[in-house]
Amino acid sequence: MPIRVGIIGATGYVGGELIRLLARHPSVELVGLTGRDRRGDPVAAVHPHLATSDLTLDSELVADADAVFLALPHGTAATLVPDLLARGISVIDQGPDFRLRAAADYPRWYGFEHPHPELLGRAVYGLPELHRSELRAAATARLAGAPALVGSPGCYPTATLLALAPLARAGLIDDLVVDAKSGVSGAGREAKAEMLYAEVNESVRAYGVAGHRHTAEIEQELGGLGMTPMAVDFLPHLVPMTRGILAACHVRPSRPVAQDELDALYAEAYRDEPFVTVVGAAPATGHVLGSNHARVFVRAGERTGRVLAIGVIDNLVKGAAGQGVQALNLLFGLDETAGLDALPLAP
Repeated sequence: MPIRVGIIGATGYVGGELIRLLARHPSVELVGLTGRDRRGDPVAAVHPHLATSDLTLDSELVADADAVFLALPHGTAATLVPDLLARGISVIDQGPDFRLRAAADYPRWYGFEHPHPELLGRAVYGLPELHRSELRAAATARLAGAPALVGSPGCYPTATLLALAPLARAGLIDDLVVDAKSGVSGAGREAKAEMLYAEVNESVRAYGVAGHRHTAEIEQELGGLGMTPMAVDFLPHLVPMTRGILAACHVRPSRPVAQDELDALYAEAYRDEPFVTVVGAAPATGHVLGSNHARVFVRAGERTGRVLAIGVIDNLVKGAAGQGVQALNLLFGLDETAGLDALPLAP
């Protein structure tokens, strides 16, 4: 029997990517695609590339969904989750409302008081490579009658954490600067003057210079892996492309480390991961385009003593919708790769 899945916020880029992935998922039936003021509108009216899916958009979610994806602006999802959980519906929030564990972090980083701080401890951070056991525990609890709540990671943290996790677990990070680049789709579909073609084309721009909100997520998760608490310098840049994240992580290691040790560390960390590949040459965002795959590269600097770790992902797939589907598969006891077997696109 298929899993009945709805999407609240199906009209944005992440919503469209969720539809694209779930419409061909072997174990999913899409039962509710909602958007503001939509009443039976064809999906093709908003996402022309999905015209052959024959799906429609409405304003209300069906009553008997098994799981719901929320692809909504920050602060909106948190108001909906208690009712969904009370109805026995598992929730995967693609936004930030359940990523951070401390309620006090939301006013500081997102500018709102969390309306349901009691749920933050229940939410699982949905990066399977780091929290697979917690997702499986949530799956067991779901079978016992407690619907799951997943806070899906941000795109920048996903690329950064996959690049750095082996170093953090080994206690090798003494100081950290993350220099990251993103395609324009990461800013969402809302019309903004700074996202106009004439503003973005032939230009690279740093933003979030005073402290990007994803910094809190990166520090939280690296701390959970054993890194000594520290302030991470994280600087994102907007580059003139549609998709992709590249996170270049400059690490001052806690002790001298050689390349063969790093190679062994990363090979062991990602040997059995279906979507993470450790590569021997610096990867490009185009190497993972349109896929749920991540490429990770690590190099010891003989001259400087620093370590360079690079992670690349497609921000709309592994950085958003694909990662959510990966978590859904774990929550419902499916093959983790179900619906995510597409290889990267090229050229």
